[in-house]
Amino acid sequence: MNRLTSRDLALLLLVSALFLALPLSAKNPLSSSAIARVYGKIQFVTSFPDYQVKVVTAFPDLKVLRVNAFPDSVGKWQIVESFPDFKIQIVDSFPDFKIQYVESFPGLAR
Repeated sequence: MNRLTSRDLALLLLVSALFLALPLSAKNPLSSSAIARVYGKIQFVTSFPDYQVKVVTAFPDLKVLRVNAFPDSVGKWQIVESFPDFKIQIVDSFPDFKIQYVESFPGLAR
């Protein structure tokens, strides 16, 4: 039979402690291709969003153009109250990605 030595037990406890110390809520940053898929009919919500977004005036991940119809390409958002393609929550901290509203040339900023 294999028995745990005090050294093995100490190593096991150390690895367990390090694993528990990791933040469980940390999100992986979205890739550019994932951000590029967020277009179409958008509903702003306060709970249960698909993405949390911060509105900035410089260095965005996505430049957004609000349109009234045909939100058919990257960065074009049609704001709706029902039947959205994506639900977005505006936050001040820890966003999934950052947007900047523009008057022309929407799309990825990177």
